[in-house]
Amino acid sequence: MSREGPRVLPLSEDEWTSEQRELLSVGKPARVLNIFRTLVRHPDLYRKWNPFGAQVLLKSTLDARTRELLILRTGHLCRSAYEFYQHSEIAKRVGISAEEIEQVKLGPSAPQWTQLEQSALSAADELHENQRISDDTWRALSAHYNEKQLIDLIFVVGQYTMVAMALNSLGVQIESEPGQP
Repeated sequence: MSREGPRVLPLSEDEWTSEQRELLSVGKPARVLNIFRTLVRHPDLYRKWNPFGAQVLLKSTLDARTRELLILRTGHLCRSAYEFYQHSEIAKRVGISAEEIEQVKLGPSAPQWTQLEQSALSAADELHENQRISDDTWRALSAHYNEKQLIDLIFVVGQYTMVAMALNSLGVQIESEPGQP
């Protein structure tokens, strides 16, 4: 994340064009996050990316716990404070404890992970480091996951690596609490 603030400012609501307003109203969010307020500056890209992101986040064949552990690990590896913060909040809603969220930073070697969680976190590390899951990790994952789940695992890490690159490069800032500067 940029230490000096955003490189590309998120649009305030009074700056939205009718096209951007329509794009940002999908799902009727109570609060439009800075990631969306920033990326909607490129409406054509946003229109294509947002459904893909929703597929990876909301329609994955992976269980929510595994998906969020993968996203948190990816956010940590990519040094994306915004991604890690936002998905820490989501992780809590799907039953991941604050202690487990902190342990994600230690990776697959942290003692509380199940064997499957260790393998999933190893896959995130390997994809980050080598852009490939090792044969040993693939075998361990294949013992539990079907082909669709294995593909989803790769795309979760890939999607959130790309998102982290955008967040970090654009300098997207974590939102302040409503009513605070």
